[in-house]
Amino acid sequence: MSNSQQRSHSDGNQPSKAPGAYSLAEILSQPQCWTTCLSTVRANGILEQVRDRFSDCDEYIFLGCGSSYYVALCAAATMTSFGVRARAVPASELLLYPDLVLMGSKRPVPVLISRSGQTSEVLQAAELLRARSIPALAISCVEHQVLEQLVSVTITLPAADEKSTVMTRSFTSMLLTLQTLAATIAKRPDMLELFTKVPDFAISMFADLPEKIRAFVAQHRFADYVCLGQGPFFGLACEYALKVTEMSVSYAQVFHTLEFRHGPKSIVAPETLLVFILSETGRQAECDMLEEMKSLGGTTLVVANHADKRARAAADILVDLAIESPEIATLAPMLVTGQLLGLYTGLKKTLDPDSPRNLSRAVILNKPSTTTEHAAL
Repeated sequence: MSNSQQRSHSDGNQPSKAPGAYSLAEILSQPQCWTTCLSTVRANGILEQVRDRFSDCDEYIFLGCGSSYYVALCAAATMTSFGVRARAVPASELLLYPDLVLMGSKRPVPVLISRSGQTSEVLQAAELLRARSIPALAISCVEHQVLEQLVSVTITLPAADEKSTVMTRSFTSMLLTLQTLAATIAKRPDMLELFTKVPDFAISMFADLPEKIRAFVAQHRFADYVCLGQGPFFGLACEYALKVTEMSVSYAQVFHTLEFRHGPKSIVAPETLLVFILSETGRQAECDMLEEMKSLGGTTLVVANHADKRARAAADILVDLAIESPEIATLAPMLVTGQLLGLYTGLKKTLDPDSPRNLSRAVILNKPSTTTEHAAL
């Protein structure tokens, strides 16, 4: 997409269309988009190039801002689950506390995530790493951006870019690609094969899920939104909350599932929507929490893979993926419900989820003063 087109989107000078039309089309296009992206990286061999280029690293540090940081959380959790040391850090933390972020890693591989390749804080992080002679990897959905010039290797997924301001298919496509990278680095052919099947596993859910979420949103009015997830699903919970906030200008909070009972549960009421992203690893403890919040009067939206009787009984609305795979491969499909929740909540409030107020496709800041100092330990 050209700079002039990007300005058009951020300025709101778009052709006349139905509110949310771009976002809905982009959400529904995800299985096909995932297939295209995975086919591209498989054909060009970029994942193997990354594996070989950074074969002597001791840690992957995933960096991003906003949704891209939540991609980082999910990608780091995936890589860690495969036995490769990894963590996620907001790009701003590296800028303000570089020694704190980099301490303890002798040969780190920073992975810079930016849909546009133009996010100012990500570019500044890349410049900082370059000044310290630390080779880095980037992943983006727009080709030939400045970010490519600042890193050693770039994975680009142009098929995943969007017309809308809010990230949807770019999030899941970058996540699934980074999960495939993790399987490549960890030498997990079983997971490599499984990730290629995720689009086919997920496609059936798109038949009735949009109408199911639309109807649920139409029937309720909520004052508070709380999104809950544990382990690899915490990054998804963060993104659920952000989609609701961005697309509907609603206030949403996020917590690790079991942490919500330690004080925040005081807000639970019928007008509180509690979104539970249930794991398989912690299913029993999370169902205990789900039943507790239901007993306090909260309204519950439950997203699970193979929901059991307890989850079904405590859910006001249930999305059961029923995907035959380890839970780490369900992350991208799990996110679709949150995207639709944000979209239809925004439409109910007569907003245009494609172009939320105060937002642009990329956060581009004025270049900071060269006298800016980094905090050190």
